[in-house]
Amino acid sequence: MTIKKILIVDDSPTDLAFLSGVLQKNGYEVQQADSGEAALERLGRDRPDLILMDVVMPGRNGFEITRAITRGEATRDIPVVICTSKVQETDRIWGMRQGAKHYLTKPVSERDLVACLRQFG
Repeated sequence: MTIKKILIVDDSPTDLAFLSGVLQKNGYEVQQADSGEAALERLGRDRPDLILMDVVMPGRNGFEITRAITRGEATRDIPVVICTSKVQETDRIWGMRQGAKHYLTKPVSERDLVACLRQFG
């Protein structure tokens, strides 16, 4: 599967701008959602090739949304990469148990982000 379209889910305008810039610079088409609920709504209309998910957001957190996506009949094959400020090993383990395919911690470098995404095609 070739990754072309990426949905970034993050409530921080600064992080959305940084991540979008890095991804666009590296040839990806970017979609944005500023909450987990907005991401789920968007998934009902448009299907990305990969989701870059923050954890700490108002409403349902990124762990909950990741679980909903990776266990949903129509969305389970969309890889989710968590990109968060939660740096504890227990957070990483929990994120992976929710179905995330990779776990990045902020601040993430352009090099690490692009290298991670290239693993998916």
